[in-house]
Parts: sequence; structure tokens; C-alpha cells
Amino acid sequence: MRLPKALRVFVLIGAVYTFLLCINLLGSSLKLLGGGFVNQLISTTSNPLVGLFIGILATSLVQSSSVTTSIVVALVGTGSINIVNAIPIIMGANVGTTVTNILVSLAHITKKREFGHAFSAAVVHDFFNVLSILIFFPLEIHFHIIEKISHFLAQIFEGAGGLKITSPLKIILEPVSNSIEGFLAYSPVVLLVVSLVFLFIALTVLVAMTRSLMSEKAELFLDKYLFGTAGKSFLLGLALTAVIQSSSVSTSLVVPLVGAGLLTLRKIYPYLLGANIGTVITAILASLVTGSFLGVQAALAHLTFNLLGICVWYPLKKVPIGLAEGFSSLIKEKRMLAVVYLISAFFLLPILIIILTRR
Repeated sequence: MRLPKALRVFVLIGAVYTFLLCINLLGSSLKLLGGGFVNQLISTTSNPLVGLFIGILATSLVQSSSVTTSIVVALVGTGSINIVNAIPIIMGANVGTTVTNILVSLAHITKKREFGHAFSAAVVHDFFNVLSILIFFPLEIHFHIIEKISHFLAQIFEGAGGLKITSPLKIILEPVSNSIEGFLAYSPVVLLVVSLVFLFIALTVLVAMTRSLMSEKAELFLDKYLFGTAGKSFLLGLALTAVIQSSSVSTSLVVPLVGAGLLTLRKIYPYLLGANIGTVITAILASLVTGSFLGVQAALAHLTFNLLGICVWYPLKKVPIGLAEGFSSLIKEKRMLAVVYLISAFFLLPILIIILTRR
């Protein structure tokens, strides 16, 4: 039986809230499981290659590049690590933050065609970040271009006061999130499992309700006004991420929309690049509050890396988009490979590289 439209709208709002809440709880559970380990991991690196994979692993564990970069900014500000060692960690953090997108795409795994679209939307961000690292990591090791640019920018910001912005998502989600975390804090594993189960349920309901409610006018609004041009799409990603202070949330929101066929990979690509810039704003504001020149430089190094990546891979967008489409076409034929990719690329490979390189 088809539900009344008003009830479907109510169910959709509930599904979106549950989806956002579960992403928040997922990050909390992973922080409880690995937060202390991440702090120790980040503070013990002196090898740039190890630093890169520490950034990937640390961010994959806590599901937030903002957390990783905030720790790095704090450690640089106190002199615990130097800016040279901090920059590779920041590069790796960009890759690790895309784990959430891939987890969200797995909610579509039972539907082959839908999963192919959703998975391509999840991994195009991976390819953008990895391609950027392939160019700028060697350049940074040999010529320190990000260090030099960020040092120049930090001199401009030197003496500037900080500004604190509170995410509206925190206000909306924290009362429920804190209650659930308080109830399940004794068992982060249970919190992790519960978060994942309800995340997939919420996504299934969200996609079903969006499809049933989406009229031609609504599709036109989404396609023409929000993602109509590259500029609009970029600014939407930047503004939304800056306001809610989480690129994991803002980028994962578009994955089910691509999976449902409401948006295309080319439409969301500028949005993802905007989110890459938006996520840096929190770290910059936090670093300005600390008053540490090196802390500000570390935050601006993150901005510099993302801007340089956009300068190269927006004009050449066919490369990351083509790789994402090709990879998703391969994965959708053997969908369990998506889980293998997730575990191997974001956890097993970084751990192996860290162990072998630090010997």
C-alpha cells in the first residue's frame, strides 16, 4: 500500500536524521576504539612515506580528516612534530576521510546497477586525492613547495584572531548522540555495529522515499539550481562542509543520490572538490585561535594541497572520473570486492607499509 505523501515526507526526514546520527555515532565508536592509538601513531613519525600512510590509517580509524588534521595542527603548534613531517600526514588524511563514502555505497550492494553508480560516486574522491598525492608528494619531498606556500600564507595570517563556529548538526544531533553514546560507551564495538546496521536501514528508506517523492519539478530543481553548473556545485560543497564542519557527512550525502540516479558523477565532482576546501576552514579557524604560527601553517598546508590538487585535476577531470567509472564497472560485477578494497586499501596496506618502513 502506498503511503500518503505527508507521511512519506515525515519518513524521509526521519531517515535523513537517522543517517546523519549514524555517521556521527560511527565516528564516535571508532574514536573510542582507536582515538588514543591515533594520537600516539601521529606523534611518532619522522619518515614522510610512513607519515602519508599514518594519515590514511588514522583518518580511516576515526572517520574524520578534521580530527586528524586538528591533532596534527596541535602537535605542530607545540613542537611535537615539525611541519615537514606534518604535511604527508595531512595528505594521507584526505584519502582516509573517504571511507565513510564507501561504507554508504555498500547500502546499495544488493542492486547491481544502483551500486555501480553509488560506488563510483564514493571512489571518485579517492582517485582525486590519490592522483594529487602522486604528483605533489614527490614534489614536496624534493622541493617543499607546499611548505613554502603555506609559510607565505601563514605570514599573511600572522596575528589574526580566531573565530569559532558551531556546527548546526552538533546542536541537532548531540542530545540523541550523547544519550546513545552514554548508554553504549562501555562497548564501542556494539556502538559500531548498531551504527552500521541503522546506517544501512536509514539509507534504504532514504533512497526509497526520495524516489517516491521526487517529481520532475524536484529533479529539475536538484539538477538545475543546486548542481546546475560547476560553480554552483563547488560552492554548495564548500559552504555545506564549512557550516556542518564534516566533509564525511557532506560528501556521503550525495552518494545515495547518485545511486538512485538523481545526480550524475560529473554533476557531483565539483561539489566534492568544494567539500575538500570547506573541510579545511574548521582547522584554519582552530589554528588561528591557538595563535601558533606553525599551527596556522599546518592548517594552511592542508588548504594549499587541496587547492593545488584542484588546479590540476579539475581541468583534467576526465581522468579521476574515468578511473572511478572503470573501477566501479569492475567492482559491480563482483560486489564483495568492494569490501576487500575497503579493508585492504584503508587498513591492511597502510598497516603493512608502516610496519615494513619503520623497521
